This record gives sequence, structure tokens and C-alpha cells, in this order.
Amino acid sequence: MLLASNRKSTLEVVHKNGPCSPVQDQNPLNLTEILLRDESRVKWIQSQSSNSSNHLKTSKAASLPAKSDIIAGDYVVTIGLGTPKKDLTLLFDTGSALTWTQCKPCVGSCYTQPDPIFNPSESSSYANASCASTLCSLGSSVGSGCSGSTCLYSITYGDNSSSDGFLATEKLTISPTEVIDNFGFGCGENNSGIFGRAAGLIGLSDNNISIVEQTAAKYGKYFSYCLPSSASSTGHLTFGKDGGVLSSVRFTPLSKVQQDSEFYGISIVGISVEGIPLSIPSTVFLSAGAIIDSGTTITQLPPTVYSALRTAFRKGMTNYTTAPAVSTFDTCYDFSKERTIAVPSITFSFAGGVDIDLDLSGILVMVTASQVCLAFAANGADSDLVIYGNVQQKTFEVVFDVAGRKLGFRPNGCS
Repeated sequence: MLLASNRKSTLEVVHKNGPCSPVQDQNPLNLTEILLRDESRVKWIQSQSSNSSNHLKTSKAASLPAKSDIIAGDYVVTIGLGTPKKDLTLLFDTGSALTWTQCKPCVGSCYTQPDPIFNPSESSSYANASCASTLCSLGSSVGSGCSGSTCLYSITYGDNSSSDGFLATEKLTISPTEVIDNFGFGCGENNSGIFGRAAGLIGLSDNNISIVEQTAAKYGKYFSYCLPSSASSTGHLTFGKDGGVLSSVRFTPLSKVQQDSEFYGISIVGISVEGIPLSIPSTVFLSAGAIIDSGTTITQLPPTVYSALRTAFRKGMTNYTTAPAVSTFDTCYDFSKERTIAVPSITFSFAGGVDIDLDLSGILVMVTASQVCLAFAANGADSDLVIYGNVQQKTFEVVFDVAGRKLGFRPNGCS
């Protein structure tokens, strides 16, 4: 693993329920609960995109180690907030704008977290944002309003988790040498939902209030992460360019699903199984549109595409004993008696000639040894927005060059 010293703006990423996680939940969600939570997030994201059937409404480098957990994001990093600095373990999410943490005195309510809840009265660098501030005007996307002269926010996520409180500025510490002054964040006084015991969330979306935009002068709207293949290994979240690895990154254009969308749009052009392209209409991905999202677990494909993928995959797995379906996973195998297994390769092709061979951890998800399933889901309709989820991103360094409007992939990115 690259140490924070040679990537000073790097944070360690871990899965939130893994052994390395400081916020490990003693009662983590089971797979069915995870998939239900995923489904509600997917519906919420799709409702923000116009063509979906789910209409609810119409250069410096700094790096943190990433760890994994299945919720509004499944992965957590630890940052420092305030003066003196208090360490907080936060989820990170490319589909959310606002960075927030639970704050004392928890006027409404706070859920249980292992980190001490942040107390703004104990920090000399904390300041509430005034209603006249730029931060407050940027906060319109997170439901900002005013109480007297103080700016408030109110945010609800796809799974109905929520946070309300004060918009404020504070000193954010990524590493001892990487400090961001007057960082705008939400001080959450009323928080509820399944944040998996993390103290809050880091918002990485394409939005003026996100950490990406707020640190643009320092890091050039450029960040990357690698999500570890298992809950017991670590990845990273890095801000700014890391020159050493750029040569091996393959870039595809970043697009906007809609003009005002804060999601990161991508163009998937095809999928191959064992090197053979699925015979699907070339227009199917184009008409649906697609985004990449760190907070959706399983990649959501058009039903036409999922059906073709499942057929080709099953054809390559005829030697193995099938197992019963579980929740939305309908292609499962019993490997309990197998000593070695050979799984058909799955390759995603993106615009710009970028082909990504998924890691095994991005193809199969293990429910139990006797139930290992193909890790994809079908959308409700071919017109629904396609979401490239975090299971399929595992082990790749995923590079967001937001200023350059491109997205990069580098295999074996966690090492």
C-alpha cells in the first residue's frame, strides 16, 4: 500500500464493516437489506434523471486510505476537523454534494457513532455561515434556508436517511501537511438513517458545494479512489494528480446526464463475455444514459443487456452446480465442493476505446460458499438510467478529472 507520506493528500479507504473499519457495525445489513437499500438509492437517482420510469420529481496530490461498508456509500475514510483537530470517519459518495458530520448538542437527534460527536464549541476555527455568505447561496442544492442570520441545510438521501443542521466553515485536515481552511460543511443537529455508524459523509459530486469544487484551487478538481476487493483490505481516496500512475490510466469522456445533474455521466458502448461482444442493439446504452456512482452497490443494466449478459455467463458456467436465487440475484452457483473455479471474463467497453476487464470481485458476489451469484441487476425498463456501481469498480483506481471532463481506470489500483 502506498503510504500517506508519498501521497500526502491520500486517505486510507476501508469497507465500513470490515475488520479495518473504525466504525464496524456489530449488526451489519444482510445481503437482502443491502439490495433493498441499493434499490431505493437507484430509484432516487433515476428519479433525478429525465428519461427514467422512476419519476419521483423531475495540482497537488492529497490522499486518504479507503475502507468498505454497504450504505449511502459503502466505503469510509478518516479526516480531521476543527482546531484542535478531531478525527472523524465519514462515508464518501460521488452522488452527494454536501460534506457533513453529526454535531453537538444534537438539538434534534443523533444516531450512534463510535467517534465522539463533533462539538463546534470546542473548536477555535469553527464559524456558522451567515445568510449573506457565498456558502449559503451555494447551499440551495442542499435545501439551505435561514434562521435569523444563520444558514441552515436539510438533506434527504435516496434511502430516506437525512441530515439537518447549520452550514458552517471549519479547518479540514486530510494529512498533517494538507489542511483546507474555511471548508464549508454541514454541522448536523438532526440526523437519522443508515449511515453505518460513520460520523457523516464526504460529498464528491459535480456540484459547487462539494469538496471537489471547494478545493479546486488546491487540487484542480481532480480526485481518484480505489475500492478494496474485500472488506479486510484497504484502498485509498486521493485528491490532486499523482503523476506516477497517470501513464497507465485509460481515460473515457465524462458527460452530464442533464445540464444541472451533479452525477458523473459516462458512455458505456458494449459488454463482452470471454472476449465475445454481447449481441445487443448499439442504441440501448445510448438511449438510457449512464453514470458512475460510488454509493450504488450493484451495477444496474438495461433489462435487454442484463438478459444477454446472464445468458452468455451461464453458458460459460455449465460445469458448475447451480444454487437458488437470492433477492435480485438470479444466477447463482454452489462452489462449496470445488477446489478451483474458472469464471468467464467480463469486459466493459467505454467511449474512447477504453476496455475494462472486471476483477473477479466485480463479477461474483459471495452470499455463502454454497451461494455465489452474478453481481449485476436489471433496471425496470431499457430507458432507465444505467448506474455503474461500486462492486464493478473494485480494485481499479478510478480517476475523476472533473476539470478535464474525463474519467480514468487503472487496473490493480489499490496496490
